[in-house]
Amino acid sequence: MFWIKGRRRNRLLERPLAEDQRSVLERAVPYCRLLAPTDRHRLEGLVQIFLDEMDFEGCGGQKITDEVRITVAGRASVLLVGREGVAFSKLRTVLVYPSEYLAPDSELMPEGTVFEGQSRRLGESWSSGAVVLAWDEVANSRAASSGCLDVVYHEFAHQLDAENGPVDGAPYLPSARARLEWAEVMGREYHDLEQQVEWGRPTFLDSYAATHPAEFFAVLTEYFFIRPVPLRHRHPDLYQQLMTCYGQDPAVLPR
Repeated sequence: MFWIKGRRRNRLLERPLAEDQRSVLERAVPYCRLLAPTDRHRLEGLVQIFLDEMDFEGCGGQKITDEVRITVAGRASVLLVGREGVAFSKLRTVLVYPSEYLAPDSELMPEGTVFEGQSRRLGESWSSGAVVLAWDEVANSRAASSGCLDVVYHEFAHQLDAENGPVDGAPYLPSARARLEWAEVMGREYHDLEQQVEWGRPTFLDSYAATHPAEFFAVLTEYFFIRPVPLRHRHPDLYQQLMTCYGQDPAVLPR
């Protein structure tokens, strides 16, 4: 069974997108235009696999069109171009809402009681095999070009994080040495960001990154692919770790 899936994936990796699909990819994922031909070919193959293996479901009246599917598949697949493997192993379904949506939430109060309610969200990642996205946030090209939040990069970073166990900001890395260096650098930089935020000092990284190590990794992923040059300048050690994780160096790509 596994060898059949492997053969199918290998065929899909070699299959270029149709011209209309490529037009959507170039428009929705500007990063693909920066890639060398071999990496761009791999990206198109990864998109083919994503479209073949993932179920898309529209929620709240959202229609699932080719633009929706290719936009999400393209940005998610950017994270895989330089990594081993060809898919998000735990993911099965992408749920898409038209805009921000309400989701159940709970909060532990100081006195020990649990407050149950709802919160507005733009996206979330479930370890059980689903990613939820708000389409208007995904399609907001101004956010992608200005270095603001990219919800697809963010939530799919969480999917990578979940592949080797708890969602703790430590995705799979190829060696014990790489894992030790990751833990040392990320732990030090996360603690530093926590302190800067606690003291009310301005930070280059969004303060949300200081809420949890998993969010630290997800926010860093956004900056790595959207604002790589200033990230490399401001946090060179973090940038080096993300290069190891993603097998890419976005800061040197022509713009």
